[in-house]
Amino acid sequence: MDNPASNMTKHTLPYQRQFVYTSWILTTSWPCILVFGLFANVTNIVIFLKAGVKDNVTTLLLSLSVSDLIFLCLQSPRVSSLIIWHYASDWQCPFSRTFVDSLFYWPAYTFYAFSSYISVCLGVTRCACVAMPLQFKSVFTKSRTVRAVLALFALAFSLHVPMMSMFRIAWSAESQSNESFPYVIRQSSDSIIRINDMLNRTSLPWINFIIMIACVAIIKLKLYQSSLVRRSHTSTSASNPKQGHEAVNEQEISPKDLRVIQSVVLICCIFIVSQLPFLIYSTARLIYPEFDVFKKLQNLFYISTTISQTFSYLNASVNIFVYYNYNNDDDDDDDDDDDDDDDDDDDDDDDDCNEDTSF
Repeated sequence: MDNPASNMTKHTLPYQRQFVYTSWILTTSWPCILVFGLFANVTNIVIFLKAGVKDNVTTLLLSLSVSDLIFLCLQSPRVSSLIIWHYASDWQCPFSRTFVDSLFYWPAYTFYAFSSYISVCLGVTRCACVAMPLQFKSVFTKSRTVRAVLALFALAFSLHVPMMSMFRIAWSAESQSNESFPYVIRQSSDSIIRINDMLNRTSLPWINFIIMIACVAIIKLKLYQSSLVRRSHTSTSASNPKQGHEAVNEQEISPKDLRVIQSVVLICCIFIVSQLPFLIYSTARLIYPEFDVFKKLQNLFYISTTISQTFSYLNASVNIFVYYNYNNDDDDDDDDDDDDDDDDDDDDDDDDCNEDTSF
C-alpha cells in the first residue's frame, strides 16, 4: 500500500506558495511573541501576588496568568527547535525532529484549554455582576472561585488524558554513529482521535465561544440600559433637581466599576477573536475530509493551523496591556473614589459587586 505522504510529493498540492509565505512570515514572529508573553505573565503573577489575592476576579486573573505562562513554556521548546532547524539544518540533533512536537503539544494545549475555561468563567462572573449585583457577592465567593478553578483544571486534564496516553517514548539506534536517540511513538486509535476532534476541538470550543459572546452581549445591553436610565433621570432633574439627583445615584455605575467591566469585556473580546481561526479550521476539518494532513488541501490546513497557533500565542501574551490600562486609569481616580465612598452607608451595599473588581 502506498504511503500517502509519498504520493503527495509526486505532484504539487494547491496553496503551496501561500503556505510557504504564510509560514515564513508568521513563524518568524513566534519567538518574539513567546519571549514577550513569558515576561508579561511573570510580571502579572508577581503583581497579583504582591497586591494580594483578595477576591474572585484576582483569583481568576492570577490563575489565567499561571496557565498562560505554563502554556508558553511548553511551547518554547517547539518554537526553539523550529528556529534552530531552519537556520542550522545540518545540525546533528540528539533526538528526532518530531520528538519535541509530539512530546509537548498535548500538555501545552491542555493548559491552553484550561485558560479558555478560566476566561469563560471570568466573563460569566462579570456578566453576573452586572445582571444581578445584589446577589453577586453571596453567590460568587472567593472560596467557590478557587474550587471552580480546580474543577476546571481537572476537567481540562481529564479531557486530554486519552490523547496524551497515546504517545510513548522509544529509542532508535543510529547505524553510522552507533548512538541512540529518543523519539515518540503514537499508538494509533481512530476512535480516540475522532472523539477528541468532536469534543476538545469542536464542541467545547464552540460552547465556550457562544458563552463568551452571550456574556459580552448581556454586559453591553445592561450598560446601555443603565445609560438610558441615567439620561431619563437627567431630564427629570431639570424640573426636580433633588429627585433627579437621587435617582441617578441609584442607577449610576462608578467609574472604577465601569473600567473593570470594560477591561473584562476586552479580555473576552481578545478570547473571541483568538479562538475564531481555531474554530473555523477545526470545524472544516471535521466536515471536509480533504482538509487535513496528507490530503488534497494539506497546505491550506497548514496555513490555518499556523494562523491559529499565532493567535493562541498572542492570546496568552497580550492581557498585560488590559491590566496596565485599567490600573493606570484607576490610579488617576483613586481620590475621587475615596470621596464618593464617604457619602452615605447605602454606597457600601451598592459596592458588593465592586469590591471584587480590583485587578
